[in-house]
Amino acid sequence: MGTWDTGPFDNDTAADFANALDDAEPEAREALIRGVLIRTIDATGYLTEAEEAVAAALIAAQCPGGEPVDMSYGPETPMPVFPSDLRALADEALARIACDEDGPDSNWVDPEDWKQWRSILTRLRAVLVPPPPSIALFDIQP
Repeated sequence: MGTWDTGPFDNDTAADFANALDDAEPEAREALIRGVLIRTIDATGYLTEAEEAVAAALIAAQCPGGEPVDMSYGPETPMPVFPSDLRALADEALARIACDEDGPDSNWVDPEDWKQWRSILTRLRAVLVPPPPSIALFDIQP
């Protein structure tokens, strides 16, 4: 993997996925992202698409508190508004990536880069977790 920084699209594979998103028809982009997230969640053994699954950052960017994705290597074309169910898939895919001992975690040579990358995953996951439903317990009238 050619990696030059710790951002979601700062490696060859993820940058190539961003190009694929740019080349896809607007209505096909959600399916591309959904597919890579599901394949990452369901993968057994080596996570072959972990670098692409950081497209979860595109979903997080649309959530309250989400940070915009650096467009230097991320998709250049605007993404559609993603359905809310992708939040849970994105979080689950990032959790799978974060706990995979042989996955991207093992590729970092510099421990500081690894810490920064893990911090990015943690921030993404914090944004992706849907807020708990608010339920009015009682409506008390005076």
